[in-house]
Amino acid sequence: MNPLLAPDTYALHARGIDRATLTSVCAEAGYPARTAGESDGWAWVTYDATAAHGRGVMDLARDLTGFRYDERFGGPGRVETVFLASTPACACPHGQNYAIAHCDDHPFHFLHSRGGFERVYFNVGRRRESLRSGDLLVRELLDAGIVGRETPAYDADPDFNADGAVTMRIIADHFGLPATT
Repeated sequence: MNPLLAPDTYALHARGIDRATLTSVCAEAGYPARTAGESDGWAWVTYDATAAHGRGVMDLARDLTGFRYDERFGGPGRVETVFLASTPACACPHGQNYAIAHCDDHPFHFLHSRGGFERVYFNVGRRRESLRSGDLLVRELLDAGIVGRETPAYDADPDFNADGAVTMRIIADHFGLPATT
């Protein structure tokens, strides 16, 4: 679960487009926002995870960074997105593998997209970060002892970062994400 969000929430942060454009695009795609805001260069929307299609919102996060909105293709600016989910990790048999799409109800907890591509994605908490795609944040995760050969915090306390709070703080700090509540 994502301690930076209310339970059962998806949050989509976008840098390079404004809140009005983000909410309009999301509504057009069939995902009207529960809440929306803009701060520190990021526009954001949230969704009720029990009502929104998780994989669809993740795909929208990636697609926002592609040709329609990116300045390289006539759009308003260089767009970068961060998707966060505060839903339980997928327990589906295929959902334990990081490179295989999860079921629609359990998207990855973190996804960073730029240039129309998913750059980094993984689940958080209980050492799930070691099953990631992409190397962005690896230095911060290594320094925090969340991934790597030496993880003294996990050795001392098996429940360390069980809820992913440490990882989510690293993500929020790295990107300078505003609070969505």
